Amino acid sequence: MKNHAFRILLALFVFQTFVFAQSKGMVSIKGNRYVPLYGRDSTVVEVKDFETDIYPVTNAEYISFVKKYPKWQKSKAIKLFVDASYLTNWKNDLELKDSEKPNSPVTYVSWFAAKDYCECQGKRLPTVDEWEYVAMADETTKDARIKPSYNEQILAWYEAPRSNENRIGMHPKNAWGVYDLHGLVWEWTLDFNSVLITGESRKDVDKDSSLFCGSGSVNATDLMNYAAFMRYAIRGSLKAKYSMKNLGFRCVKDINNLK
Repeated sequence: MKNHAFRILLALFVFQTFVFAQSKGMVSIKGNRYVPLYGRDSTVVEVKDFETDIYPVTNAEYISFVKKYPKWQKSKAIKLFVDASYLTNWKNDLELKDSEKPNSPVTYVSWFAAKDYCECQGKRLPTVDEWEYVAMADETTKDARIKPSYNEQILAWYEAPRSNENRIGMHPKNAWGVYDLHGLVWEWTLDFNSVLITGESRKDVDKDSSLFCGSGSVNATDLMNYAAFMRYAIRGSLKAKYSMKNLGFRCVKDINNLK
């Protein structure tokens, strides 16, 4: 009888371990309620538990994707879903230019392509609220927004972005165990244009230069708003078929906890 009970308990343990184990290359994010820094009029939003990729999607991973799904290859992608810049840093459908690195984040990818990539992995793009929730962590604190050092570090990059030339994982991971949310490339979100910026900040700008200039934030009231403003402003200025040098993505996955 004892052996039978032990086997049942062991089976339950193995089952729970299997169900709640983190997916490969992802970390689990414990959801909560929080107030976004900018653009929501101090509305509290709720983020549910989810998993996120530890790193942005790389050139090597995207090459594997277009090999399996040729419709997203450079010469075959439907122009309704990509602009003329799509994969412009690739030599051809399956090769990078010599200056590109396999372990750098893939860029020059449209929202349509990024969305389909994630869905083909059984994942999805993060929402704005999910992305911002994870990105407000520094190396030791999951909500580091009140730290001047946190905001100053982010702003230093926004004023002089490093673009896609660096490899993933070169910056320290944050308190969630996630790399490169700041300091490498901007990233697509599922609802990238859901937070609308109004007034002067909605002026048409050159999508490959002016969007990355800190001067666009002169109306922000403090460092915290300033940093978040830059992210919301670029998202609000994008179109789904745009492909840019400094714009990549990562994927997330819902967690279906058993009750």
